[in-house]
Amino acid sequence: MTDDEFVSWREHSTLTYAAVRAAELDLDPDETLRGARAQSEALLPDGRATAGHHFLCVVDAGDVVGWLWIGPHPDKPDAAWIWEIEVVAEAQGRGVGRAAMLAAEELVAAEGAGALGLNVFGSNERAVALYESLGYSVVSMTMIKALGDRP
Repeated sequence: MTDDEFVSWREHSTLTYAAVRAAELDLDPDETLRGARAQSEALLPDGRATAGHHFLCVVDAGDVVGWLWIGPHPDKPDAAWIWEIEVVAEAQGRGVGRAAMLAAEELVAAEGAGALGLNVFGSNERAVALYESLGYSVVSMTMIKALGDRP
């Protein structure tokens, strides 16, 4: 990812993450966006130059069809973490996400990581199925039940 691509990706990533998080968790969109921006600044204080992070474009047939952000695992010093992977809708279902995940595994393994983790919203069944097919397993799970208009 070039510097210009990083600037565009970071804004897109922040907006998309905030929108999905707000929708999935029924949160205030403006507040969620402020939180996403603050989190991005905290995780990437030096932007694209932040040590230990990789920002990659996912390319298929010469076209950029997604993005991949890999960095240190938030809890395990010997592991890496996929902070974001996105494949545009038009490229989904063609093996692009699988290839990107396998490339990520190769990259972090070559750097000495003993594991690779990620987070996924439970409603993203397609992604969950992909990760399970690649051998990823659930380590923790957050669940919620809406209780309607209870006082």
